[in-house]
Formats: sequence, C-alpha cells, structure tokens
Amino acid sequence: MAGEVSKILEQKELWGGGRSPFSVSYGKMMMWFFLISDALTFGALLSSLGFMRHKYADVWPVSEHIFTHFPFTHAHLPLLYVAFMTFILIISSVTMVLAVEAGHRMDRKGVIMWLSLTVVGGLIFVGSQAWEWATFIAGPDGMLGTWADNATLSQNFYGRGFSADNPVLAPVQYSQFFFFVTGFHGTHVFSGVVINFLVLLQVLKGTYEKTGHYEMVEKVGLYWHFVDLVWVFVFTFYYLL
Repeated sequence: MAGEVSKILEQKELWGGGRSPFSVSYGKMMMWFFLISDALTFGALLSSLGFMRHKYADVWPVSEHIFTHFPFTHAHLPLLYVAFMTFILIISSVTMVLAVEAGHRMDRKGVIMWLSLTVVGGLIFVGSQAWEWATFIAGPDGMLGTWADNATLSQNFYGRGFSADNPVLAPVQYSQFFFFVTGFHGTHVFSGVVINFLVLLQVLKGTYEKTGHYEMVEKVGLYWHFVDLVWVFVFTFYYLL
C-alpha cells in the first residue's frame, strides 16, 4: 500500500500551470533574497522618515516649496523636474522589460537596443539627481546653519546688505534624510547602470548566444525593476506627502 502511494506521488507533478516556480535557477533565487533584504532596508529608512516627520510636524518643510527649479530656466515649477526624473526611470523599466523579452526570443539585436536605452535612462536619472543635489546644497537664497537650535535658517538677500525676509526654520533632519535616502537609492541606480553596461558588453561579445540563454539579462532586470519600484515609494513619501 505504501509503495503504491509513493508511486502515485512520484507520477504526480508538483506544478501543472506552465513554467514551474520550483525550477528557478540558483542565481535568480539569490537575487530575490538580496532584493528582499534590500527592501527591508529601504522600508526601515522610509519608516524612520515617517516618525521624524511626525515629531517635527509643525516645522517640517513642504517639498513643493523647496524643489521648484528646472535646469536652464528660472521658472517656478514645483516638483516638475522630480516628476521628469520619475518618468525617465519608469521608461527605463519598460525598456528593461523589452530587453528581457527579447532575450527570451534569443533576439540579440533587440537585447542590445533595449538594454542600451536602459543604460541611457539610468545615466539621465543619475545626472539629474546630481544636479538636484547641487541645487539643494547651494539653495536659491543661501543657507545658514544654526547649531544652537538644531535647525537651518534660509534667508533672502536684498540690496547692499543682508536682511532676512520671512526666515524659515526647518529641522536639519529634513536635509539629512534627503541626502541619505536619495543618495542610497542613487547608489543603487548607479550600480545598476554599471551592471547593465557590463551585461551589454557581454551581449555585444555574443557570450549569451554561446550559452543558449539570456538569464543574466533577466537577473539584472529584477534588480532594475526593484530600483524603480523603490523610487516610486521615495517619490511618494518624501516629495508628495
């Protein structure tokens, strides 16, 4: 009886819905483990940001009053450039999907084209974030640190002297979280650009044509989609709320 049951279990397939999740490769599984651990890190950072905003709710700045600049213009465009950065990153995620799909079809030219566009999108995002950092550090009106009350004082300059018009006090934690969270995410994006570029070189050399699959493109695609998803949360919780 026991032998008959074991025979039935051996004949029964564990998965009958097409591509089995149990046949995932070791490399892809390790990538998922890494992404889960990284998600916990970003979750902790955003949770800390939420607690800090609650603590300084009365003096916490409104992001749309701070990020109002756009390159090569002097217009007052609240969060428009950040929205542009978000759009670029989302489009790069689409091109990454198309690169992975081309890899499944063993379309080498398609992988090269879409992966190249993904790298370009990542470079635009990193460059845009560097510009945003420089603009935030310089400030439109100058910044003075006031260590006594743990705050920063923004003042406008008028005429020959220096006089403050409606000075705004804000907790330094606002800028600390800005640089740490966006810097940590920007490091991930830059790493993704480097990895995608290295994979692109392998595609150009025909390495994956010889192995018979483009799984490496799929693995870096998982990482890239994760980076894009994290930015959606950063954009929502830091800039919009």
